[in-house]
Amino acid sequence: MSKKKTILLVILILAIIVLSFFGGKTFSKYVSEVQGEGTAEIANWVFKVNGKEDLVQSVDLLSTYNNETLINNKIAPGTSGSFNIVVDATGSEVGVDYQIKFLNESEKPQNLVFMYNDNQYESLQVLEQDLLGTINANEEDKTRTITIQWEWQYEIGENENEIQQNDKIDTKNAKELENYTFDINVIGTQVMPK
Repeated sequence: MSKKKTILLVILILAIIVLSFFGGKTFSKYVSEVQGEGTAEIANWVFKVNGKEDLVQSVDLLSTYNNETLINNKIAPGTSGSFNIVVDATGSEVGVDYQIKFLNESEKPQNLVFMYNDNQYESLQVLEQDLLGTINANEEDKTRTITIQWEWQYEIGENENEIQQNDKIDTKNAKELENYTFDINVIGTQVMPK
């Protein structure tokens, strides 16, 4: 290549570069970047039953008896008592739906009944259907005390025949059953925000 052509080529390349900076249309846009942080505090979850955070607890009816009705530290027809289940969401910043279930029930005397809110229940499975509720996030008092009474009634029936039949059942239970037990499972679930 001749020296002249080389100089022309260099000038042409320089001209293209200069024109791209100063001449013709330039395409640009304003861009600003603002940075921030996304933050959200997590609501506290606190759920206790009878002061403990474990969910399954056992109830011994001997520890819940009415002293006047207990017979030789054993329950029998004519004995009664009550026990409390304290559901506590104090410190929780969200609402709590609670449900009480009974597990591992064994050797229940047939004529033993439970009472809650002036209703009588023949079994724990029927009772647990009424043992649910909600503790709202904005409530001042976030505790619920559920008092359940029990009674093994004495001479049940409306006539002599019914009383005799129930006496036979009670006698059979007393011979065959040794230890009535059940566990309580209280389930706490966060209320769905609306």
